[in-house]
Amino acid sequence: MATKPKPKPKPGTKPRRPGLIAGVDLGGTKIQVVAMRGDSVAGSARSLTPQSGKAGDVIEEIERTLAKALSEAGIAPAQLKAVGVGSPGEIDHASGAVVHAANVPGFGERVELGALLSEHLGGVRVAVDNDVSVGVLGEYRLGAGRAFKDVLGVWLGTGVGGGLILGGELRSGRGSAGEFGHIVAKPGGRRCGCGNRGCVEAYAGRASMERRARALVSRGHKTSLFKIMEERGKTRLTSGVYEHALKEGDPMTRMLLEDAARAVGIGLASAQNLVDFEAVIVGGGLGDRLGDPFVRDVVHHMRHHLFAKDNPPQALTTQLGDLGGAVGAALAAGA
Repeated sequence: MATKPKPKPKPGTKPRRPGLIAGVDLGGTKIQVVAMRGDSVAGSARSLTPQSGKAGDVIEEIERTLAKALSEAGIAPAQLKAVGVGSPGEIDHASGAVVHAANVPGFGERVELGALLSEHLGGVRVAVDNDVSVGVLGEYRLGAGRAFKDVLGVWLGTGVGGGLILGGELRSGRGSAGEFGHIVAKPGGRRCGCGNRGCVEAYAGRASMERRARALVSRGHKTSLFKIMEERGKTRLTSGVYEHALKEGDPMTRMLLEDAARAVGIGLASAQNLVDFEAVIVGGGLGDRLGDPFVRDVVHHMRHHLFAKDNPPQALTTQLGDLGGAVGAALAAGA
């Protein structure tokens, strides 16, 4: 497979030594894995996240998908030095456990992901971090964020997450730094999956958007979303379904995406007013599919709420696309 050219190192950084590291991007609907030699992707594989509600089934699927990526790269499992995993939820970095990853089936409570996956892989070191945090790290090191030191990444997928690069370093805090999806965009607004009301995720996460669409249909509103979903053999409203419906001019899709852009823009303004980032990157499955037009809508809503309106952050789309989360997870594990 074609890989992106290797960028020049940032000033003052040491070149990374090539190593055989794998990265896993764990999501509510898909598992993306890359096998890397140094900063180059040698192989990749993708699978659907099991929907059985059992964490063990998800871990077994990660193992199978990892084996496929290693095979494509021509890497024997015994050569693998470490595996990085980006997961939704709160992360216990000391143990590699994941807590409250409600969008991943079976991960609503504490799951000892690092220890269990390491056991499945014969003792290989496994490092676990927040999925969006490592996605932003990937974009900072090898993608759209290379020119900046202070970056906020916002990833729109099944849920909404964020990652912070401050002074060139990934900010983890006590395990839940960067939870952009749970910034309040509308006090007392729609119920979020976290139990609170008015969160950005309640308007811009695909799961919340689908619940809203189904509720509207039950009240007699028309949309092509579910017809497109069925025609594509999907069981959920994926990012591709929204993209297709938007191209068809579906009114409900336009309304849902306008609500999403408004919520993200308000959330970004609040974060920007507090931290003053140089750049914000909008990614994730939905962000990558909708691209620059959606980012322009987000910026439109953000500007209304900025304190320094004449000095907004640069707003960017991703460069690594679907592989960004897995690449970032591998980079974090190899640091």
